[in-house]
Amino acid sequence: MHNLSPALNIKPPLPSYRFPSIDKYASVLSDIYQEEVNIAIWQNDLSDQVIENINSIMHSNQRLAVVMTSTPSQVVDNLIECSPELMDKIPLCEHIALLAEMFCSLFELKRVGLRLTTLDRAMCPRFHVDKIPCRLVSTFAGTATEWLPHDKINRSKLGPGSKGKPDEISGLIQHANDIQQMQIGDVALLKGDAWFNNEGNGAVHRSPEICNNNKRLLLTLDFME
Repeated sequence: MHNLSPALNIKPPLPSYRFPSIDKYASVLSDIYQEEVNIAIWQNDLSDQVIENINSIMHSNQRLAVVMTSTPSQVVDNLIECSPELMDKIPLCEHIALLAEMFCSLFELKRVGLRLTTLDRAMCPRFHVDKIPCRLVSTFAGTATEWLPHDKINRSKLGPGSKGKPDEISGLIQHANDIQQMQIGDVALLKGDAWFNNEGNGAVHRSPEICNNNKRLLLTLDFME
């Protein structure tokens, strides 16, 4: 009898392509479960009340640095507890709570890791891939996150492969106009290398350059066990 056990350890080949899924409807976020999709973007328009809250934050001297773990139902209360200046920013808090509820529902999570920060410099200025399953990113003010289409990247130039050269001259990018950028209010799911069967195909993205003393207001949501 032939020994068939080695065949059981053979992984199916990875698709040689990945592409974004972008739409104005929130349902597009579920496309992240498609193996060939490594970035899903909901082109969301923020409400006037949320924009008013955001403008108030950006025009003040307050700096937000909220890092917390929460169930969706407790997000509003926990945001205010972590940062009392959000007490009069209920529409913004409720919008964030809605995104947390969507994130947890989509991935069957009980809790979410939440970061809401005001940034005056690029947090991750080099193009990179996250070594996580998936992350939600939404920019509320300032310049939004940049990303690269899968077929426009020389992945061998990521990280140490760049030999310290800037992204634009390392060979990572073919043309500067290949760089894509999200818009304010967009809600993006970025599939990382730790997603099942996605190693080497995670979404490549970076924080944008911040100029002229401008600031960003950025929300990220992550898996929590």
